[in-house]
Amino acid sequence: MFNDLSSPLALLRTRRSGKPRDLIAPGPDEAQLRQMLEVALRTPDHGKLSPWRFVIVPPEKRDALARLLEDAYLAEKPDAGRLELEAMRQFAHQAPTLVVALSAPVAGSKIPVWEQELSAGAAIMNLLHGAHALGFAGGWLTGWPSYNETVRAAFGGDGEKIAGFVFIGTPGRPQEERPRPDYVSIVSIWDR
Repeated sequence: MFNDLSSPLALLRTRRSGKPRDLIAPGPDEAQLRQMLEVALRTPDHGKLSPWRFVIVPPEKRDALARLLEDAYLAEKPDAGRLELEAMRQFAHQAPTLVVALSAPVAGSKIPVWEQELSAGAAIMNLLHGAHALGFAGGWLTGWPSYNETVRAAFGGDGEKIAGFVFIGTPGRPQEERPRPDYVSIVSIWDR
C-alpha cells in the first residue's frame, strides 16, 4: 500500500488533504494506524515535553460521538434545526478512521506555551505524512466541535485543547490539487 514514488521528497510533494466526507474504506488497520501515530511522535519538541496527545475514536464509538456532538450543540444552540444536528451526526461519521489530536501544554514549563502548541500542530502534520506514506489520505478539521467546552472535556483534561479531528481513509474520488501560494510571495531573503 506504500505510494510508489522515487524519493521521500517526491512523496512529500504529492501530499494533499483529503476531504473527510470523501474518505471511504478501507482505512488503516490497527498496525498501520500505530505506524502513523509513531511517525507523529517524532515531532520537534523543545524540552522533550510531548505537549500533545491522540485519542482514537473506534468505529463502534462513532454513534456515541454523534450523540455527544448533537447534545453539546443543542445545549449551546437550543433553537438548532434538523440540518444543523444532521451536520453534527455527519461530522462524527466521516471517514473510516478518526483520531482526535489534543494540544496538551505542560504547565509551569520554561518552554513557552506557544512553542508547545506549535509542536502539537507539527505532530498532526506528521500524522498526515504517515497516512500519506501508507497510501491513505487524511483530513484535519477543527470547526465548532473543536471549540466547544463539552466536547473538549470528553477528550481532554484541564489545560488541553482539541487541536483537530484527523480523519483518515481511502479517497473515494480523485483528489484535486488546490492552489498553492506563489513561492516568491511567501519566501524572501532577509536583507537588513
